[in-house]
Amino acid sequence: MPVADLRADPSDEAELGSQLLHGERFALLADENGWAWGYGAHDGFVGFLRPDALGPVSEPSHVVAVPQTESGLFLASRVGGTIDGEILDTGTGSIPLADLLPIGEKVDDPVAIAESLIGAPYLLGGRSARGIDCSGLVQIAFGMAGLAVPRDSDLQLAAIGTDIAEGDPLRRGDIVFFPAHVGMMTDGETLLHASGHAGAVTSEPLAQAVARIAEKHNRPVLAKRRVKL
Repeated sequence: MPVADLRADPSDEAELGSQLLHGERFALLADENGWAWGYGAHDGFVGFLRPDALGPVSEPSHVVAVPQTESGLFLASRVGGTIDGEILDTGTGSIPLADLLPIGEKVDDPVAIAESLIGAPYLLGGRSARGIDCSGLVQIAFGMAGLAVPRDSDLQLAAIGTDIAEGDPLRRGDIVFFPAHVGMMTDGETLLHASGHAGAVTSEPLAQAVARIAEKHNRPVLAKRRVKL
């Protein structure tokens, strides 16, 4: 499957906690009511997965580097196959090598990865161009740059980056944490984030986002962090 839902309970109506992309590994711990219970091996996120989403363990050679391929796979999906000229033949489809990066090769600019998803619908728990949330966007973008990032924004706040001193200018790639929200700076003044308010991945002035969040929270900004890659 291009993407598989990881739910809080063994039901299609249960809360969507996260998603697994094609080629990501799932550690199967138990079977419950016909659902697979376990966690994503890349980030440890626990949930229930439909067992028909699972296949044999494979050794991928490439990672998808575009929002979505013609074959339907999404950014950060992991694939393997046979190279034929400028094409990777996966056995079930063909993907241009221009849309892929070899496993282990890192992008230099995680913000460019996030920018490629501008306009993608907001989906709480989502991790693909079909739908993505704020922490999923940060996880995918920095993952493509070689940094393993936790799934949720509170865990990201506890785990990544070093604090930027008050008054120091922000720059591209800096992360801003809000209550239950996170975004990336495209420059010193502009925030890029998967916004529930906008319903999509979007960019807007940081000051505008802070003012809106301040209407509901006394402390609209929890931290500003710089990540070393």
